[in-house]
Amino acid sequence: MAAKKTEWTLPELDQRLIKRGLLGALALSIVLLFVYALMPSPVLVDTEVIGRGPLEVTVDEEGETRIREIYTVSAPITGRVLRAPREIGDRVEKGKTLVAVIQPVDPAFLDVRRRRELEATVAAAEASVSHTRTEIVRARAELRFAESEVERAKSLAQRGTVSKRTLEKAQMDVDVRRAELEQSKSNLELRERELESTKARLIGPETRIDAGANGENGFVEVYAPESGRVLKIQTESEQVVRPGEALLEIGDPQDLEIVVDLLSTDAVKVREGAQAHVEGWGGGKELAAKVRRIDPAGFTKISALGIEEQRVNTILDLVDPKKDWKQLGHDFRVFVRVTVWKSDNVLRVPLSALFRSGDDWAVFKFEDDRAVLTPVKIGQRNNKHAEIIDGLEVRDRVILHPSDRVVDGVGVEEREQGGTSPGI
Repeated sequence: MAAKKTEWTLPELDQRLIKRGLLGALALSIVLLFVYALMPSPVLVDTEVIGRGPLEVTVDEEGETRIREIYTVSAPITGRVLRAPREIGDRVEKGKTLVAVIQPVDPAFLDVRRRRELEATVAAAEASVSHTRTEIVRARAELRFAESEVERAKSLAQRGTVSKRTLEKAQMDVDVRRAELEQSKSNLELRERELESTKARLIGPETRIDAGANGENGFVEVYAPESGRVLKIQTESEQVVRPGEALLEIGDPQDLEIVVDLLSTDAVKVREGAQAHVEGWGGGKELAAKVRRIDPAGFTKISALGIEEQRVNTILDLVDPKKDWKQLGHDFRVFVRVTVWKSDNVLRVPLSALFRSGDDWAVFKFEDDRAVLTPVKIGQRNNKHAEIIDGLEVRDRVILHPSDRVVDGVGVEEREQGGTSPGI
């Protein structure tokens, strides 16, 4: 039996071809969408066009202000210093303002044996005084007798009864007796002073007489050695002090300097006369300063992490007028940036674009929507920019903060301002 042959009319053939074409196009679209979905998407990045501009390299460190000349007032003698008549911040004038008053200390306590010894010494001194007074009475009697003998000898000498030598001997006896009387009087004064000294050694704290009670001024007044303000009071309350013990400190708050303890590796980069910027001192204006001195010797300092560091004190003077920093005082905290290198026209790149590639520095250039790994050679740098010596040119666009998704040749897309990307 012969097969039945199907015959298509022209309209039916056109409809069948159109239907097959649509199905093919749909299948191709699905394949293309699947391939596109598997393709990696461009990495969103931040970029910046590099150019020329100023670059300043600084050594940054915290410091503190201090008064250039501080005068320490010390106790001139051992005594009891009274409560301080001044307070911190008070103005004082050289040679006129009273800053301390010192009175004698109380006598020491006497134990029983020492007191008995001194009482016996007093009794012996009193007996010595009585004995000396008796000698004075005897010396006066002998003097009167010698004077009467002189008068008798003179009378007899006028009549020629006695010789001239006898008269002279009588006169010599008068002189000797008068000298003995004066010696006895001196001995009496000596014994009386010894008695007073011994009695004074018997005085204890319980029998102390306040200075000035008998019209005697036993106080020592100390006056300011220099004009300024009181900075610190070491002995505010009444207490016993020794010679040379500090009582208070005086200085002029308008005569300030800044001391910064730099790491020794940073201090060798700083030169005297270098410019500096003072920030973080509490005022709204950045202050200008200049390095005056770098100490020739360093010291060891333990950091907050417990690491031993070699530090060197660097002294700076404020350059701005005093009215700009009059709020600053002694021992105020500041943040200082000391300039060690500066140029007004260098090719610079943001520090955030640099990273290590082996032993060299490199950046990713943004070219034709691709990240291109570019080795560079840098010179000076600070905490924001680095000087480019070789590898980049003006108007090159570099990628900032490249993530691990950014590799050489990967497709990148510049992020819109305010955008975010999980790959960054």
